[in-house]
Amino acid sequence: MDDSADSRKGNERFVVVPLSQKQRRELGIEHYYRPFRLNKEFLSCPRSYLTVKRCLDVLLSAAALAVLWPIPLIFMLAVVIEDPHGTPIFRQKRIGKDGRSFMMYKLRSMYTDAEKQLSFIIDQNEVSGNAFKIKNDPRITRVGRIARKYCIDEMLQLLNVLKADMSLVGPRPPLPQEVAQYDEFERQRLSIRPGLTCYWQVYPHRHEISFDDWVAMDLKYIISRSLKTDIQLILKTFSVIFSGNGD
Repeated sequence: MDDSADSRKGNERFVVVPLSQKQRRELGIEHYYRPFRLNKEFLSCPRSYLTVKRCLDVLLSAAALAVLWPIPLIFMLAVVIEDPHGTPIFRQKRIGKDGRSFMMYKLRSMYTDAEKQLSFIIDQNEVSGNAFKIKNDPRITRVGRIARKYCIDEMLQLLNVLKADMSLVGPRPPLPQEVAQYDEFERQRLSIRPGLTCYWQVYPHRHEISFDDWVAMDLKYIISRSLKTDIQLILKTFSVIFSGNGD
């Protein structure tokens, strides 16, 4: 199945990219507040690209799990020691391509009552729009902070990649309650398979940008995706991980 998507008006979508001049320059987007359409020409890709991309997903994910499996195992033990009230593996429903839901795996980095605590800190959200992000989230455990810093908590999502729920590169998978608030502009993030990394994931000070800019970065990827872009983003992600800027 190709990664094309339909809108309410045939196969065309109307998008405005609200990026700053600096962000547009860094991402290679030339038009500011200039409407353009994401139709089949943009949303579909050559089948050869999708086939090679899937092969790359499987090979790299399997290799990473085979070599690095002791790392998440050690952190699982550390999670249980620090907070023994829950399981070390966190499963959460996320929304993927074309609005299909799946269970995403993560190494638990928060206390077991994190969902209950959310209502007490929701007003501290530092990201505008339909997402929740704050620095120094009090729900995160000490082990979790280390895991997030080096993206170790995301390693289990390689299993999602093997299951074809996700890809190595693509928009980050949102929560159902976030998608419920999406408008037509934001829903286009669901046009392709979600990923482990993306433009937003490797962007410096990413938690300081608006959700609209985050979506615009995802649309930039959807428009320009290629093996070259995928490899570049994967290499940049390694740089983020090794520098300890994962969260």
